[in-house]
Amino acid sequence: VQLQASGGGLVQAGGSLRLSCAASGRTFSNYAMGWFRQAPGKQREIVAGINFSGSNTNYANSVKGRFTISRDNAKNTVYLQMNSLEPEDTAVYYCAAGSMWRIDGVRSWGQGTLVTVSS
Repeated sequence: VQLQASGGGLVQAGGSLRLSCAASGRTFSNYAMGWFRQAPGKQREIVAGINFSGSNTNYANSVKGRFTISRDNAKNTVYLQMNSLEPEDTAVYYCAAGSMWRIDGVRSWGQGTLVTVSS
């Protein structure tokens, strides 16, 4: 599956952004999906994950209560709603297919979209 992420940008602290990740192919609904991020000088880390049907989600402790992951299998798209953004959320955000938590389970990566949160 090929992935195309969008929706990143510059936002002030406390603001919101919604990331989208569109997938090609007819097997999108078979995949767990995840959003990961990588800040400058840091390792890539999980942000949020969702199972194939959307019935189960999980979040990194740092974003719980602020971020929401969802998916629309009819549109082959997964979303990440980010509220109450903090400067520490600044990173390149990647969507991924095949895993809702572990990086080593990822089968496909999107190209990344930059989120910059100013203080």
